[in-house]
Amino acid sequence: MCDGLDGQKNPFMDLDQGGKCQAYYIWIDGTGQYMRGKTKTLDAPVTSIDELPEWNYDGSSTGQSLGSNSDVLIRPAAIFKDPFRRGDNILVMCETYGPDDTPHPTNHRDGCNKVMQAVKDQKPWFGIEQEYTMFDFTGKHPYGWPVNGYPGPQGPYYCGVGADKVKGRKIVEAHYRACLFAGVKIAGSNAEVMPSQWEYQVGPCEGIEMGDHLWVSRWILCRVAEEFNVVISFDPKPISGDWNGAGCHTNISTLAMRKPGGMVHINRAIEAFSKKHKEHIMAYDPNSGEDNKRRLTGAHETASIDEFSSGIANRKVSIRIPRHCAKDGCGYFEDRRPSSNADPYLVTHRVIRTMCLGE
Repeated sequence: MCDGLDGQKNPFMDLDQGGKCQAYYIWIDGTGQYMRGKTKTLDAPVTSIDELPEWNYDGSSTGQSLGSNSDVLIRPAAIFKDPFRRGDNILVMCETYGPDDTPHPTNHRDGCNKVMQAVKDQKPWFGIEQEYTMFDFTGKHPYGWPVNGYPGPQGPYYCGVGADKVKGRKIVEAHYRACLFAGVKIAGSNAEVMPSQWEYQVGPCEGIEMGDHLWVSRWILCRVAEEFNVVISFDPKPISGDWNGAGCHTNISTLAMRKPGGMVHINRAIEAFSKKHKEHIMAYDPNSGEDNKRRLTGAHETASIDEFSSGIANRKVSIRIPRHCAKDGCGYFEDRRPSSNADPYLVTHRVIRTMCLGE
């Protein structure tokens, strides 16, 4: 497949913008896992969300309304620098609203933000480990896998090096640099256990910031992959059989947990989580646990979806306490249940309701 430039730089992108800038509005569509976006011209650069106008789109084309009443409002929520257009151009993460100006049923940021504001004095921090898999331009064949058959068994690929072990590193490096430019709090990256599968980490982020930064990092990843004619999959079990699935492991702490003696608060939170396992599973993928059923089998570094478990330095449990945190007596814990296609607004919302609000 070719875009007509044969990989060469677009010769029009260095044209002067005449003092105007472009704002790319991003929102989450009716699937709860895919993003849409479109561009608005601004008369001048902006530095604040308050300077950006509301907009709308055809919700009947995104699974969010009927054609007879199709307008869905988008309201700017967070600004990032645009690593593709650069200059004063920006990416804008948006919330969706219905015609009555109430949050759209698919807008999970609104509810998440409300609970984050309610517990902001506890300073909840999150760090999410986003796993994903690369596919060729058809979206059906894993990137770099043999045309017929499979690569060798898992083992040498995790954090590997060499053309026989690692596929897609150029995309990974481009994504990392683009996130840094945009202002996304990307913290690291590594090749994963299955070939052509990777992970990057975002955080620590406080409160609602976690969802904003993770969603924009996903958009940037998919947009970078376009340049390489590669498709990014966030499916939690993209390849059936003896291959690792993909998660969105969520690291969690409050200020009290991060202070000396914080293990008391960590254990208290884990106890609360044990009583709300079903509610968390329902919130941890966009299909109320159905996607995670294929991943949380008890194999391939996962716990069973049907049972809650916890442990120190154990990657086959629902909740893992890192060994250094157990040793220090404070820090954070990791919820290993969220799927790779989970909505971080829903995940962090459910975490706070259980951990801080007792709901």
